[in-house]
Amino acid sequence: MSNLSGFIKRLRDIMRNDAGINGDAQRIEQIAWLLFLKVYATKEADWEWEDENYQSIIPEPCRWENWAAQKNGKEMTGDKLLDFVNNTLFPTLKNLPVDADTPIRKAIVQTTFADANNYMKDGVLLRQVINTIDELHLDDYEESHAFGEIYETILKELQSAGTAGEFYTPRAVTDFMARMIRPKIGERMADFACGTGGFLTSWLKELHKQVRTTEDEAAFSNSVYGIEKKQFPYMLCITNLLLHNLDNPQVYHDNTLLHDVLDYTPEDCFDVVLMNPPYGGSEKADVKNHFPADLASSETADLFMSVIMYRLKPGGRAAVILPDGFLFGTDNAKLNIKKKLLHEFNLHTIIRLPGSVFSPYTSITTNILFFDRTGPTRSTWVYRLDMPEGYKHFSKTKPMKLEHFAPAEAWWNDRQELTVDGFDKARQFTVRQLEEELGYNLDQCGYPHEEEEILAPLDLIHRYEEQRASLNAEIDRVLAEITAALGGAAE
Repeated sequence: MSNLSGFIKRLRDIMRNDAGINGDAQRIEQIAWLLFLKVYATKEADWEWEDENYQSIIPEPCRWENWAAQKNGKEMTGDKLLDFVNNTLFPTLKNLPVDADTPIRKAIVQTTFADANNYMKDGVLLRQVINTIDELHLDDYEESHAFGEIYETILKELQSAGTAGEFYTPRAVTDFMARMIRPKIGERMADFACGTGGFLTSWLKELHKQVRTTEDEAAFSNSVYGIEKKQFPYMLCITNLLLHNLDNPQVYHDNTLLHDVLDYTPEDCFDVVLMNPPYGGSEKADVKNHFPADLASSETADLFMSVIMYRLKPGGRAAVILPDGFLFGTDNAKLNIKKKLLHEFNLHTIIRLPGSVFSPYTSITTNILFFDRTGPTRSTWVYRLDMPEGYKHFSKTKPMKLEHFAPAEAWWNDRQELTVDGFDKARQFTVRQLEEELGYNLDQCGYPHEEEEILAPLDLIHRYEEQRASLNAEIDRVLAEITAALGGAAE
């Protein structure tokens, strides 16, 4: 294709005329399953070249080259194409025979299409979209690499496509976390709510710098593991990894929180965990049953923190994005999670992030917690990353860039306490201070109130609920102490 830069615009212009496409989220989902099949067809061509006995899991009539590829004007279009896609292609791919013995690179076709949808209602417009995608030459290294960058713009568009933005963490953030965690060849990294695969690809990019031998390449290809609950981001993630030349992406369409954390064995643990757990979300009430009673929370981010602690290897390292509510929360579950974190893990660094990093999806202020499983915490450094000069807030047109983390990285390598305009910007806290003086309140070195953005209504409600739960827990604790001091007289 001669004009990769106009690829997304061409697709958008075609789809605007189709009555079946309602909004950006559906448009991106429509592009996603078509792109997956195009990328998969390119991969299958490689696999057939490498193995003359290779057998596709996709029946011949449903392989890209037999129904989608252009054939000098003789390809299906109009009602015939729509009928094929709706009544042959989708039912076939959704019901491919897959079992525990099916190789990953074949099984991903069925799991990718399990809940996918064709939204387009005009077969002529659908043919135009398919032709545009078919013009991609993904077997050409330079064009494939360039398209990897184009694919990243598709993922960025999720931030403004309804609630789909929850699955996309800005690449500057994932790259910074992967860099600070310092990957090593032979290690395996996991993301238990991997969305579109941002952490997985940032890890791969950082790790690839160390690949020197064939053995390194094999370890590199086997170094990431992901789980994603929702179908759409799962599809995007699989495509993302195929574009990054992972032929057997170990990413599973599943819900991490539906597995008993006490059942995990050493074989289920990982050297590194990089995550941005969903927060403020809702799960079925029985999800709590998969966690010890003292850690059972109604907040998804809390539950994922427990999962991470149970699935991190001894000596392992983790970097996790969490909202402010985790830092200041003192309800029973949060308090117990933080006690476990400080007593059984080394929480060595907290990086406070500006509030608009995840805009427009959320304006809640978030933080990166860096910890490892090398023993209990002795002290924790907290560093506040301020907005770069010339920025009031980040936006779609002025997103956060990796270079904006430069002050944090410079401080990381030469740690010292900092004060700006009378407010702590960086400070070291002993574990005794965190526990006894601050009551496990990790909400330190925060942003001066006059610089805080006004939260969106739903974010404001969520923060209020977090604060109310913490206040109630504090009141209960004080009342229990008073009751005990009175010898139970309050009864």
